Parts: sequence; structure tokens; C-alpha cells
Amino acid sequence: MSAPLPYLKMNGLGNDFVVLDARARAIKLTRDQVRAISDRAGGIGCDQLIIMEPDGIEGVDLFMRIYNAEGGEVDACGNATRCIAGFVAGETGDDNVTIRTNAGILATHIQGDLVTADMGTPRFDWDQIPLAEPFADTTGIELQIGPIDAPVLHTPSVVNVGNPHAIFWVDDLAAHDLARFGPLLENHPIFPERANITIAQVMAADRIRVVVWERGAGLTLACGTAACATAVAAARKGLTGRKVTVELPGGPLDIEWRETDGHILMTGPWTLDGEGVIAPELLGETAA
Repeated sequence: MSAPLPYLKMNGLGNDFVVLDARARAIKLTRDQVRAISDRAGGIGCDQLIIMEPDGIEGVDLFMRIYNAEGGEVDACGNATRCIAGFVAGETGDDNVTIRTNAGILATHIQGDLVTADMGTPRFDWDQIPLAEPFADTTGIELQIGPIDAPVLHTPSVVNVGNPHAIFWVDDLAAHDLARFGPLLENHPIFPERANITIAQVMAADRIRVVVWERGAGLTLACGTAACATAVAAARKGLTGRKVTVELPGGPLDIEWRETDGHILMTGPWTLDGEGVIAPELLGETAA
């Protein structure tokens, strides 16, 4: 890739992205290149790398390709969806932007610096999440960390919101070190495609506090799909109503699990942080 490669830097509540524009010129990156760009010490640094690509489906503004910092491609990212929608709306002047990802087509609506994304319908069946073995009730599966008679974390709710999620319900977020348990749980054999891990504390019928370990990215300040998954799982268990504010370390997201059609609506801000050009050495090339 000999031509200079410009990038944009965006974030949604601190969940940050390097965004590349391939709508006019194709961009193909290897896993090693994604990892080098995403590395916070030697590269630009981000939780996910996003590539905007053209899409041939009528009514769709673009295709959004998503890579986690470790270099693997994933199907969905709620905060990135809001960021890309906000950016494209600034280009077109249209308050409605439609984005396709590997998880499907997502409609968004922009009001000022807030973007609402329709994240579609959640999936609850064990083989849709997926899990390695059948569970009839996915509001709480048999999985625990710690001694069998006094587990530290146990009985997570599991749901797929474009990505597999496991939510552990706790009485005190501060009492649990997710950085310690996150890698083990993400890679637990029960999750054949790994999973995003959330610990959640219900504060009120309309408010939940969470900390998230993202599959392939680690601890993040915010994760949109995890907020959606947590809200849906809480409503299924009767812990909250269908409209909640999910408080992440980076800030709040408003989530509605719409009763009429089962779609999840996620609303929150986005920020364009800046732009630059990726150094050739990050791509394994020699500067001219």
C-alpha cells in the first residue's frame, strides 16, 4: 500500500476508533497491520479499527468493516455505528443514515451530537449466541469463577446482539476485578466464538452500572453492544423495565428494548477527535 493512508480518530464515550475511508479506494489490511495501527504504545491506538466501504444495496449509505485491536474481524460495534453515522450525516446533511455490517443493516437517526442506532433484535437461543452446549434458559447459565461453594462470579445471562455477550450480575462493581477474570471468561470453552464479558449492578428500575471486557480488545471505557445486551438481559430477568440508562466508565447510553417489534434502540453521543496519516512503518512499509 504505497499511497499515504489518511485516518480519522473518533470515539463514543471513550470507546475509540481509527477510521479508514475505503469508499473511493479499496483498503486491505492484514491482522498484523491492524494490530500495529491499534497498538497504543507504538501505533495510533484504538479499541477497534473501522473501514468505511461502498455498499451496493439500495438505500444503504455504506458498509462498515470492524476489526478489534488484536486484529480479528468482528460483526458489530454499537459505538462505532453511532460514530460513523454521525460522520456521514455531516457529509450528506441527512439526519438518517443506514449502515450495513456483518451483523445486518442498521438504521440510525442523528439529532445534534446524539445518534440513535436501531441495533435490531437480540438472539437468545443457545446456538444463536453461540454456546458450546444446550441451555434451555439463557437468562442464567451454569458458569462460575472461584470456589464452587463461594463463587466470585456466577450464573451469567447470555445474549447475542451482533456479538456474543455474557452478563454477570453483582451487588458491587468495585468489589470485582474484571481485568483479572476477563481474559479467562472471554476464552472460556462454553463460548466457541469467545464472548464479551460484562459485570453489571442494577441501581434502579431504569439504571444499570456496568464494566465491560470486550472480546479482542480488553477493558474499554464503553461498549455499545454490551450496553444493549445488559439492558435486554435485565428486562428479561425482571430486574428493570425496557427503558434504561446504562452507565459505563466513559458515560451513559440510553437503551430502549422496544416492545412493539423487539428492536433495541441505543442513543448516545459521538466525537470526531482528529485526523492524520498512518506512518508507512506501521504497515510494514518503508517511507519514501
